[in-house]
Amino acid sequence: MLARLSSDVRQYLLITGNYWAFTLTDGALRMLVVLHFHALGYSPLQVAMLFLFYEIFGVVTNLLGGWLGARIGLNRTMNIGLAMQVVALSMLVAPSPWLTVPWVMSAQALSGVAKDLNKMSAKSSIKLLVPGDQQGLLFRWVAALTGSKNALKGVGFFLGGALLTMVGFTQAVAIMAAALLLVWLASLALLKRDLGKAKAKPKFRDILSKSRAINLLSAARLCLFGARDVWFVVALPVFLATSLGWDFWQIGGFLAAWIIGYGVVQSLAPFFTARRSGRVPDGRGAFAWALGLAIVPATMAALLGGGHDAKTILLVGLMAFGVLFAINSSLHSYLIVSYASEDGVSLDVGFYYMANALGRLLGTVLSGWVFQVAGIGACLAISAAFVGAASVISLALPRHRTPAATPNP
Repeated sequence: MLARLSSDVRQYLLITGNYWAFTLTDGALRMLVVLHFHALGYSPLQVAMLFLFYEIFGVVTNLLGGWLGARIGLNRTMNIGLAMQVVALSMLVAPSPWLTVPWVMSAQALSGVAKDLNKMSAKSSIKLLVPGDQQGLLFRWVAALTGSKNALKGVGFFLGGALLTMVGFTQAVAIMAAALLLVWLASLALLKRDLGKAKAKPKFRDILSKSRAINLLSAARLCLFGARDVWFVVALPVFLATSLGWDFWQIGGFLAAWIIGYGVVQSLAPFFTARRSGRVPDGRGAFAWALGLAIVPATMAALLGGGHDAKTILLVGLMAFGVLFAINSSLHSYLIVSYASEDGVSLDVGFYYMANALGRLLGTVLSGWVFQVAGIGACLAISAAFVGAASVISLALPRHRTPAATPNP
């Protein structure tokens, strides 16, 4: 069956499988760390700080990883990412007395580097497997990769909560490290050599994007992911545990269901944003969808401030936020791959995901600090402001000149 598929499709499936396996461990590890260290008595801000190096190193990795991928090939950067995640997980199998804050932050730093090398490689590779004149196909492939990845991240959230309940922190991490080691060995043998290697060796100064469209989209992406993580990363799971009294498996299962649904919507984003109009999205679409998203956290913050039932507001609001955020994220993921230059594509994609990581970093720190100081309502208000900024920035993105036009890098 697989032998009858084209080489490009087989490579796409292999890249997607690598991305899935990595994402499963990444989502599970995040839930394990949040819930385990909260149970040990860490404050919300202290839990957020455990992810500080994860996000900081993600910023650096995306910026430098795109340059590295263009020089040595995306197959190598993807495999390096898988290997580093195995090492990061192995560090957390250490005896409990070793799991100090600096040690956990160091493991998270390595995991942050690994995650963004893997993601940058996967997203960049798609550009090279789809002909440049097939923008609709490119949008569908990017949406499928991104959506399926996030659905698996949701499964990872549930897996992390379930494993923590059943076997404890150390054994859970050991199981994931062993499974990912097998995936890495398979990837070494099967992934095409020199995929994404630039024809001309890029200079180090080329890491900073010179494209106005990519710079604008990167700024919008920073705001978009800051808006999500400012209330989702630390504030929400800690609120569910402390204010609503939910158990670990309930929190993991609920967030898993949300992420899975979010991933499904991402995969269907081409239907919502392009199928009915007969064209792929542009800056006008990015503005409209971001504006619609901004209304959700603003409304949730207002209702919480008015003393309405927090459980109902969060459950209903999360569903609405998840649908609109998924469409926004998928639309952005398509636009960056479309705008990126084909030769040395990872330079542009890496720069963009550097901004994505910077937004996550800002959101993660604010999630712990603002929640500890002012509560989840304040986190939602900041989220609305971030999305509002993303919509304003999107106004300046390129637009189609005619209904039949496709984005022009």
